[in-house]
Amino acid sequence: METEELIKSLPKAEQHVHIVGSTRPETLLWLAEKGGVEVPFRTTEDVRQFFQYRDFPHFISIYSMVVDCIVKEDQFERITYEMLESDARSNVRYVEASFSAPDHVLRGLEYDRMLDAINRGIQRARLDFGIECNLRIDLVRNYGPETGMRILDWIEKKNDNIVAIDIGGSEELFPPRPYASVYQRAREMGLRLVAHAGEAAGVESVWDAVKYLNVERIGHGVAARNDPGLLEYLRKKGVTIETCPISNVRTGVVASMREHPVREFFDRGLRVTVNSDDPSMFGTDMNNECLQIHKELGFAVPELFRLSLNAVESSFLPEEKRIRLREQFMREYSRLLN
Repeated sequence: METEELIKSLPKAEQHVHIVGSTRPETLLWLAEKGGVEVPFRTTEDVRQFFQYRDFPHFISIYSMVVDCIVKEDQFERITYEMLESDARSNVRYVEASFSAPDHVLRGLEYDRMLDAINRGIQRARLDFGIECNLRIDLVRNYGPETGMRILDWIEKKNDNIVAIDIGGSEELFPPRPYASVYQRAREMGLRLVAHAGEAAGVESVWDAVKYLNVERIGHGVAARNDPGLLEYLRKKGVTIETCPISNVRTGVVASMREHPVREFFDRGLRVTVNSDDPSMFGTDMNNECLQIHKELGFAVPELFRLSLNAVESSFLPEEKRIRLREQFMREYSRLLN
């Protein structure tokens, strides 16, 4: 089997992908038409041109416009199903998808109905593609810790398939530390803890996420490369870095794929995974992520498989399911090599 085909055939797991960021161009056009939303695009090619970013703040503004196009809760069923369909094409077997609930509740949609629609999409994808998916709720740091506490109230009342919380949004304006009490309560509720950090802000953002929020995984973590002491701390504590290489290039967080720190993180022995983040908005998928770091950063097939195992081992699945999924990956990998 050719190397490229072997990479595509590797079993994969994805732990950093946003549901809204997975909205396909044709689906975005459908959403805008159905909702009567005025948008600056008319064709799928227009949408692809629209998904070009000057920098990270510009990306956030584009993302917000996509959020504005979702005007009915049941539209999440299609978006979620299509996200998992795309992941299944890359041989992804397990996904932990991020849902920024407050973005939509503040625009008048109902949390319960959105969650039901997302889970309908997950159930259909499981039946059609054999892919499993759990959810993490992005509290969206821009809205403040008080809103974070209210979201935890929602989760307490209705937790269907939710395994973790996260804070995405404008990292450079809203540091992690004020969320300490929110994260402590989430831990007491049995939720797992993740934070976007070191993407649009510096090393101190990552330090604050691990020291004050006690996170188990860091989303992006690019800035950590600038502090060897932090890298060693993350390694010793077993904190996983969810890297998103194409995303970081497209938003200008790194200048090029060859300058992405995922290779350095891996070589230093950190537990690192590779993810697509907002695949439709960045024109990528899990196969492309793996192929690009293979071509540009020299990740060999066994190293790419190690990244897959890292994603399984640091997943928020119950231990029994995690062990079973790891064994399935090992069997499949062995068959591919023989």
